[in-house]
Amino acid sequence: MSKALESLGKMVVKGSGGAITGWSVAFGELTVTGPAGRIVEALTFLRDHADLRFHQLIDLCGVDYPERPLRFDVVYHLLSLVKNHRIRLKVQTDEDTAVPSVASIFPAADWFEREAFDMYGVFFSGHPDLRRLLTDYGFHGHPLRKDFPTTGYVEVRYDDELKRVVYEPVKIAEFRQFDFLSPWEGASYALPGDEKAGS
Repeated sequence: MSKALESLGKMVVKGSGGAITGWSVAFGELTVTGPAGRIVEALTFLRDHADLRFHQLIDLCGVDYPERPLRFDVVYHLLSLVKNHRIRLKVQTDEDTAVPSVASIFPAADWFEREAFDMYGVFFSGHPDLRRLLTDYGFHGHPLRKDFPTTGYVEVRYDDELKRVVYEPVKIAEFRQFDFLSPWEGASYALPGDEKAGS
């Protein structure tokens, strides 16, 4: 299986005309990489080449690596029902550089790109309607970035006196303390509900 994937990876890099520049096989899956500015060309090649025919975009998602200058990976998962192959294509970008939208060649990418924009702040140039998809219109930040606080910035609640939804800064009265002891190993003190077990 890996030999077939290696051959496929070499053929994809060779035939793409520089739109796909690298490949690797890990855990029985083929991953190819290329420059973000040529993503439309790369996906068109993968879709239209007679020996590939990756006609179905399964998923498009983001990955955040805040320690890198190009902190985001945009990952495209494709399926060829004709050839029974799967492929993953990765491109890198930063917070300010837009990745060309592929909604014109894969209409399914429309909402996937909106989700990546909403959750990570990745911009897609040429997208027909790039706006938030999962968060509220007044939401600040991008919740799947690794530097986004787990508590968020504001909390939303319905105020019965004002008869409307209000936004307030997050207030945490106290943090709970967890000892992370396994009940199977046993604690050196009585756990709640076990007070009578020792008597």
